[in-house]
Amino acid sequence: MKPDILCIGSVLWDIIGRSSAALRLGADVPGRITRLPGGVAMNIAMTLARFGLRPAILTAIGRDAEGDELLTACARMGLLTDHAYRSDDLPTDRYMAVEGANGLIAAIADAHSLEAAGERILRPLADGTLGSAAAPWPGLIALDGNLTEGLLAQIAASPLFAAADLRVAPASPGKAERLLPLLRHPRSTLYVNLEEANLLTKGHAPTAPEAAEALLAQGAGRVLVTDGGRPCAEGTAGLGVIRDCPPPVTVARVTGAGDTFMAAHVVAEQTGADRTTALARALRTAATYVSGEIGS
Repeated sequence: MKPDILCIGSVLWDIIGRSSAALRLGADVPGRITRLPGGVAMNIAMTLARFGLRPAILTAIGRDAEGDELLTACARMGLLTDHAYRSDDLPTDRYMAVEGANGLIAAIADAHSLEAAGERILRPLADGTLGSAAAPWPGLIALDGNLTEGLLAQIAASPLFAAADLRVAPASPGKAERLLPLLRHPRSTLYVNLEEANLLTKGHAPTAPEAAEALLAQGAGRVLVTDGGRPCAEGTAGLGVIRDCPPPVTVARVTGAGDTFMAAHVVAEQTGADRTTALARALRTAATYVSGEIGS
């Protein structure tokens, strides 16, 4: 079965502790701890599948019990896993976060297996399975910033990605600068939050629209910049910057919200929405997710 989009990057187990209380350093409070399929590539793929697309994941998953469970979960959600790299000696990756009423308190991403696998996860794009240097994959690719800085730079220059509609999401502000080689990729769209945008431009833009302007000035072709519940912006070279505000909601969760926004924006464009409509739909979908109304 041919996929509608390739999701390249982290597919792992999310271990999330959530409390309804506002948390401070050293807090010990009651709450709920869940383990769910997660990772940037996984979160995007799950949202795409909910909207009827067929995503394939290119990632590293261990040949361990956790990896087998993860693949089973992917299959249940309609994700294509035939092209995932299975490692005999690398464990399945994990992510752990603590969230309170005051948002994300702390998180640790253990994506060492994905980083160690490196370019091996891209083999289907080179060996003719999904594409080759002579006939590169011509469709949508969602790419996450959990890949190593070297591999992201390689992707930015690779003929394997020359024909792709490349949608790029950072894994976290701490890894945002890894995306610099992709900033000027002629077929890339960057989805970042305000902090990540300022790291990429080495600037101090106070709002998402101003950050989008700064990214375009740095040579970006297209960017989307979010800022929590404050105005969001989409900027396209030659067309300028548009803005919209997310609907107000009560925040029930934050992990995965940016990935949901990106996936919803891709789906809106795939159904023919213009810039303004696609931005508005993505913001509504992300707000609904944050409110807890969309199942993980």
